[in-house]
Amino acid sequence: MDIPTYTPAEAPVPTGEIVIERGSTPQQLGPKLNRTAADVVRFLLQQGEMVTATQSLSDDMIELFAVEVGAEISLVDPGEEQEVELQKVLDLEDDVDVDAGDLPHRAPVITVMGHVDHGKTKLLDQIRNADVVAGEAGGITQHIGAYQVHRDGRELTFIDTPGHEAFTAMRARGAEATDIVVLVVAADDGVMPQTIEAIQHAKAAEVPIVVAVNKIDRDNADPNRVMQQLAEYDLVPESWGGDTVVCQVSALQNLGIDELLENLLVVAEIEDLRATPDGRSRGAVLEAHLDMGRGPVATVLVQRGTLRVGDPLVAGPAWGRVRALINDRGEQVKEAGPSTPVEVLGLSDVAQAGDEFVVAPDERKAKSVAETRERWHREASRARDASVMSHGARLEDIFAQIQAGEQATLNLIVKADVQGSLEAVTESLRKLERPEVRIGFVLRGVGGITESDIQLAATSSATIIGFNVRPGRQAREMAEVEDVEIRTYEIIYKLLEDIESAMVGMLEPEFEEVVTGEAEVREIFRVPRIGAVAGCMVQSGNITRGSKVRFLREGTIIWKGEISSLRRFKEDVREVAAGFECGVGLSDFQDLKQGDVIETFDLREIPRT
Repeated sequence: MDIPTYTPAEAPVPTGEIVIERGSTPQQLGPKLNRTAADVVRFLLQQGEMVTATQSLSDDMIELFAVEVGAEISLVDPGEEQEVELQKVLDLEDDVDVDAGDLPHRAPVITVMGHVDHGKTKLLDQIRNADVVAGEAGGITQHIGAYQVHRDGRELTFIDTPGHEAFTAMRARGAEATDIVVLVVAADDGVMPQTIEAIQHAKAAEVPIVVAVNKIDRDNADPNRVMQQLAEYDLVPESWGGDTVVCQVSALQNLGIDELLENLLVVAEIEDLRATPDGRSRGAVLEAHLDMGRGPVATVLVQRGTLRVGDPLVAGPAWGRVRALINDRGEQVKEAGPSTPVEVLGLSDVAQAGDEFVVAPDERKAKSVAETRERWHREASRARDASVMSHGARLEDIFAQIQAGEQATLNLIVKADVQGSLEAVTESLRKLERPEVRIGFVLRGVGGITESDIQLAATSSATIIGFNVRPGRQAREMAEVEDVEIRTYEIIYKLLEDIESAMVGMLEPEFEEVVTGEAEVREIFRVPRIGAVAGCMVQSGNITRGSKVRFLREGTIIWKGEISSLRRFKEDVREVAAGFECGVGLSDFQDLKQGDVIETFDLREIPRT
């Protein structure tokens, strides 16, 4: 059979670099190069390659045809084409020739860093006249908070980062998103490991460092010793002839705060920070979590452009049209400009903390890019934990396997309240691995512990670890039936200590929390001079006046305290049993909503084996 000689069609080939996915068929390849599928098949037939119009082509075949028609192509992995096209759009915007001096000034983004318990959050409290510390478990910050404050007619954006070593990645993200670092060092404690880490992150990000020597009101405070230690890390104070701004403050006594803010404004002025409020918005995801009432929520920092309600947004594997923007004061806003932190509602999934977010040209492209990324993440996770399901064991069985000289795999399901905490817990647990025992993660997720988690744990012989989340009553009952162990924690130190102790067989007696009762909030009553009272139906156990209590919203702990008053109709009672209604007053909590759960508990000492 005579094969007709292939002659390139007369239609011009598109100019510039054309993105082609690997494995494309002639039907997909031809139109992108302004040719038909028949043109591609005919040419390859002439080269001795028998292909059909719907057959996937090798890289060599695609490149051979591109050279023949005179096209410049870029081969990308399947699904990556939309990603590359989106990046091209962003690069075109970046190439627009704009004189930086013509851009408007923006607020400086200031990250507060330092060692655990050196007073970072308390310092921020004084700056913004708020009380963040009271809501933190164990007095340590375990999430990223972003806030804006006003000073002398100008705005400053503050990012508070955790100090515990487990949250290194979160601190690193803070440094990458920031313009100025405030390094908080306690005058009575000096430079500590996380202080050094914070200095390294700030220097790697090449941002100016302003040192706040805190707790100068303490009797054993020694600011000079702190400054001497800082000088060893090339942070020489201005008073010593160096170029590092050092302010002595007391967050507790509200001393030196004004001087610190004035210095920050001066440093920001020297840095001459500018950004365009026009064009496609871009920025960083600082934190993300799942709110069952509002869906996936991401805290983002806008770095350029203006983010508006209704914009098609993609952040890592998550995408969606922005349904609402909420500022740091809890107010809904229509738009957010450069250096503004906001919560974004409307995403399809929980974004990854640290991801870049961009506003896509349209919703279709945002969805396509996000779905491709999600597929990559899923495949990578599946490959990493491939052996976990079949070879793992529960926490209580690990020591027996180690004693028998076997290599053991500890299967864990880790659930946390927010994405950043989940990442920190996961990475910290990975560091506990040793030759005789490795850790396999069957599932890592954000949100409360559900019945499906229990089923998965039972199937894979896994222990469930909950960080700032709790199981619901049905999940707890299912866990008892399926003999699934659930361990819940609010402080990461305790979590790591327990897992490590179990792995080396050094378990000591501990106190176990025994849930004594559970009630669902049905109605909220506002009583003059008393405040909010929850009208509840007791679902299980007994609710007792004076009991320790957790307040749960969709499985996440939002408050802990005591029951201050308990009534049946108009009478004060000591205890209310399951199936009865009652009125519950909580010691100092007023943010009550229908559907919330009040869980009472006692502490019981149990032997560890």
